[in-house]
Amino acid sequence: MTRPRVLYLGNQLSGHGVNPTSVETLGQRLKEDFTVIRASSKANKWFRLIDMWLTVLRQRKSDFVLIDTYSTSAFIFAWTSAALAGKLGLRYIPILHGGALPERARNSPRRLKNYLKNAYKVVCPSPYLKEEMSKVIDIDYKVVANAIDLEDYPFTARKHFDKSGPQMLWVRAFDKIYNPTLAVRVLKALTDMGYDQAHLCMVGPDKDGSLSETQKLAQELNVMDRVRFTGSLSKQEWVKLSEAYDLFINTTHIDNTPVSLIESLALGLPVVSTRVGGIPHMLSSGENAMLVEPHDVDAFVKTIQSLQEAALYQKLVMQGRTTAEAYDWKQLRTQWLAILK
Repeated sequence: MTRPRVLYLGNQLSGHGVNPTSVETLGQRLKEDFTVIRASSKANKWFRLIDMWLTVLRQRKSDFVLIDTYSTSAFIFAWTSAALAGKLGLRYIPILHGGALPERARNSPRRLKNYLKNAYKVVCPSPYLKEEMSKVIDIDYKVVANAIDLEDYPFTARKHFDKSGPQMLWVRAFDKIYNPTLAVRVLKALTDMGYDQAHLCMVGPDKDGSLSETQKLAQELNVMDRVRFTGSLSKQEWVKLSEAYDLFINTTHIDNTPVSLIESLALGLPVVSTRVGGIPHMLSSGENAMLVEPHDVDAFVKTIQSLQEAALYQKLVMQGRTTAEAYDWKQLRTQWLAILK
């Protein structure tokens, strides 16, 4: 029996030091049931765009075209490729990413509306994004969460962290929207309060120059010796690294449903995150994570201090793992099979 053919378009750039995106992770998982062709891995954005167009032309007999859709300049990849796919009679399915997409929809709704309304189906990774997008463009959005392979994240039932100071892990690209300097300010505030063994490890590639800005701030605040910058690591590398840490902190001020939070919960790392975008829809403060307002150093510090209470700390560890289990690919595979009938 011939397997259905799926063309998946997105930024396939992990080979260039960038964190893997859905075209690589979901694209790989879909190979279990479909013949999957992916594009593009070109580093230059214009070459990447042309490669996507050429791949659409070459793969015009595909059954479906999945298109990662972002709110930033990469949106041009999505809508132009979709326009070409439409002219060839191909069924395309936008997969929406990024907490800023609703704002883009409000600011320039016509192009985005045409792009979505002409789609075969539209997939959102969270109820939050569906809710916000529906306020601007009212269509039938399918919600399918970002998946992880749970077996890749060995669970550690952590009990507490040392009162001399927490070992904090931050995993994200260095980008202004993820506010990496806030993590350094939190570390500084903790050390000033007497947590003389507090430590921060920051994992991720530089995206917009924020890495050097963050390193400069760490030097200015005299905490550079307490911060480790690893650069980009493979999933296996940072999962192994996580064994030495007590907490995961997420400092972003724009977000949707970050996979790094799900991964941390799966590992048994209590999460302290900003309450932005789709995060409050996936996490409940005091139940499976702790949520604070963005940009608020004092709130981060007070919340981290509250986790010295062993009962609360252990509750977050166990409830977090339970939450992560709902994002396992084994649970979500059937939803994709239903969409790609």
